[in-house]
Amino acid sequence: MKTSKDYLDEANKVVNKIDMNDALEKHKNNSAIFIDVRDSSDIAETGTITGALKIQRGLIEFVADDSHGLHNKALKKDSEIILVCGAGGQAALTGKTLVDMGYSNVSNVGAIGDWENKGGPMTK
Repeated sequence: MKTSKDYLDEANKVVNKIDMNDALEKHKNNSAIFIDVRDSSDIAETGTITGALKIQRGLIEFVADDSHGLHNKALKKDSEIILVCGAGGQAALTGKTLVDMGYSNVSNVGAIGDWENKGGPMTK
C-alpha cells in the first residue's frame, strides 16, 4: 500500500527541482511556461507568478492531453514547463503526471511564497 510520501518520493525522482535563480532568469527571458497548479481560491488569496497559466492539479490530465477538448494549446510536449504550488508537493505530483504523459522538460520551482520572497514577479 502506498502513502503520500511514496507518491512524493516517486515524483521527486522524475521531476527536477529547479534553482530559484534559474527559474527567475527563465521567467525574465520568457523562455519557459510557468503553471500554478493550486486551486483558484488559493491563487486569488496570494496572487501568482506573472504570466503563469492557472491549471488546477485536478485538471492537468485533461488540459495537457492534446486529444482532449480541454487541451491548452500553449502546452507542447517539448516545451519547458515550470510548476509552482503552495509548498512544492502538488507541483511535484503534477510534474510526474506530465512526464508520464510524455512531457520532456518539466521542473518544480516549489512554493509560491519562496518565489515571492526572492522578488519573483507576481500578479495579484
